[in-house]
Amino acid sequence: MRDKTVFICQSCGARYPKWMGRCSSCGEWNSLVEEIEEEASPGGLAFAPAEPVLYKDIKDIPRRRFAVGIEDVNKVLGGGLVAGSLVLVGGEPGIGKSTLLLQVARDMAAADAPVLYVSGEESLEQIKLRGDRLGVRNGRLFLLAETNLERILAQAERVAPKVLVIDSIQTVFSAKMTSGPGTISQVREAANQVFRFAKSRQIPAFLVGHITKEGSLAGPKSLEHIVDVVLLFEGERDHSHRVLRAMKNRFGPVSELAVFEMTASGLQPILNPSAFFLRERPRGEPGSAVVCTVKGTRPLLAEIQALVSSTLFSGNPRRMTIGLDHYRTAMLLALVEKKAGYSFAGEDIYINVAGGMSIDEPAVDLGVVMAVVSSLKNMPLPQDMAFFGEVGLSGEIRSVGQPLVRIKEAQALGFGTVLAPAGNLAALDRKEIPAIECWGAGTVREALQRVF
Repeated sequence: MRDKTVFICQSCGARYPKWMGRCSSCGEWNSLVEEIEEEASPGGLAFAPAEPVLYKDIKDIPRRRFAVGIEDVNKVLGGGLVAGSLVLVGGEPGIGKSTLLLQVARDMAAADAPVLYVSGEESLEQIKLRGDRLGVRNGRLFLLAETNLERILAQAERVAPKVLVIDSIQTVFSAKMTSGPGTISQVREAANQVFRFAKSRQIPAFLVGHITKEGSLAGPKSLEHIVDVVLLFEGERDHSHRVLRAMKNRFGPVSELAVFEMTASGLQPILNPSAFFLRERPRGEPGSAVVCTVKGTRPLLAEIQALVSSTLFSGNPRRMTIGLDHYRTAMLLALVEKKAGYSFAGEDIYINVAGGMSIDEPAVDLGVVMAVVSSLKNMPLPQDMAFFGEVGLSGEIRSVGQPLVRIKEAQALGFGTVLAPAGNLAALDRKEIPAIECWGAGTVREALQRVF
C-alpha cells in the first residue's frame, strides 16, 4: 500500500490531483483541502458473493421502537426511535440542537435506560451547567468529552447504552484517516463507523450536524444517504419558537413536524401552534389575513401581514417578502393587477408572515391576495374569517389538499367563516363540515367581491 495526496472539495466531494482556487464541479471558491489517502493493494480480501433470495422467503423482522420522552419528537420520528437507527439532527449554530438532544437523553435516562452523550465541542462542566438548567437529576446519563472515534466506540461498547448521542459529527475524527476533523473524508468515515456500530449492536444513535451558510447540511452529501433519518431544526434567533421536521425517514413519513418554544428551562412543546402564532394579532387593522396551512398532517393557522404604502420613487417601487416565496408573491401581485383591476404602480409592498414562520405552501395564495388588497383599500378584513386556496395564473382559485382539516382547525380557534375554493367545498360531504360558515369562490375576482 502506498499513500497519495489528493485535493477534495469540501462542498461537493470532487477530487483533484492538484490544488485549484475554484472547484470546477460546484463552483465554490477555496473549498479544496489537501488530504492523504491510502491506496489499497491489488491483493485485497475476497468475499463470498451474496445469493439472491425470493421476496416471499424473506422473514419479517419486527421493528422495535423506543419512546424518547418528548411526544412531538416521537411523532416526527414516525412513532418512536427504531433500534439500530442512525438519526442526523441538523440546524444553525445556537438554534438549540444540543439542548433538544440533552432533553431527550434526560427523559430516557430518567426511565432507567442508560444513555451515552458524547460531546466534542463542550467540556463536561459546560454540559452539566446546561443539564442543571434543563432539570437533569437522577438517571443513568453518562457524559463523555472526546473527539477520537475509536475511543468513543470503545466506551460505547463498555457502557452498552440504549441510546448514543454524538455532538457533533464534524468534530469527531478517526485515527484511520490522516486528514483533519471536519473534512469530507473524516465525516464520511466517522458516519460509516457509527452506522456499523449502531446496526450491529441495535443501538440507536443521534448525530448532530452543522449547517452551511446556504442552509444545507455540512459535509458530503453521502452523509445524508448513510443515515436512516435526517431531522432539521429550524427557527429564527429573534423569535422563541423552533420547528423540528423530517427531511428523510426510512421508518416513517417525512410530513410530520413539531413546534417548540425556547424558554429558560429548555424547549417546551407548543400543543396549539395556531393559537401561539395568532396570540398577538391586531384587531381591526387593514392588511391582516389569517390563512389555513398544513405542515405534514398538522394544520396551522398563520397571519399574513401586508403593508402597501405610496413611494416617492414611483419608477422603482419596493417588493419585499419575509416568510414567503418572493417570486410566487410577485406573480400574485401581477395577477391582482391584471385580473382584478387594482394598480400597484408607485406603491411599496411589504408582506410578512407574523411570528417568524416560513410557509412554502400554495394554499396561502388567497390569503396573500386578500391581505394586499385590504392594505391597498385601507379596509380591514372580517376578524373571524380565515382563507385558503391556490391561485392560478388565469385568476382561478384551485382546490388544495386536506380542506376538512383546515376548516376544523379554523373552527377550533373561534373563526366563524372560511373562504375556500369552490371545488373543495363541492367535493366535501356537507355532513362532515362542522358548524362554521363556508364561502366558496372560483376566481379571485369573485372572492374579492364577496369580501369587500
